Amino acid sequence: MRFHLRIGVGLPILRGVKLSVKSDYAARAVFGLARNHHTGKARRVEALAAEQGIPPKYLVQILIELKSQLIVRSVRGKEGGYLLARDPAEISLGDVLRCIHGRVFDSSGLSDSDCPEELRGAWGKLQAALDQAADEITFQKLIEENAGKQEMYYI
Repeated sequence: MRFHLRIGVGLPILRGVKLSVKSDYAARAVFGLARNHHTGKARRVEALAAEQGIPPKYLVQILIELKSQLIVRSVRGKEGGYLLARDPAEISLGDVLRCIHGRVFDSSGLSDSDCPEELRGAWGKLQAALDQAADEITFQKLIEENAGKQEMYYI
């Protein structure tokens, strides 16, 4: 994922605020489980990995992290696999990113006493804005956006 943010009037666009592949894969995994949530059935790692284009062994590691933060849960047995631990409306992109990275956005300037106070304040504002934006994007909203696109008719 790559964000292009315009901060303030007349300031340049920040390029290169980049999230890891791991965070992208985690979001894809949760999205795949969210789309299946209404069935109440667990998804097998292999099927989810194939559907979302994630290496299966890496997906297992990611699901373990998501499980530790109560975003997903596992089911054992013949019908086993993974499902969301909560409703998709209760899980945000911010929840997933914080699970994987600890923060949605971080800068060493936030804790560096040598960083000018004004710049530390700017980093803090950026951090708060990105946290808020990520928290407003729930997986239910993403499912509804996708459903809306599928219902469009073109003439």
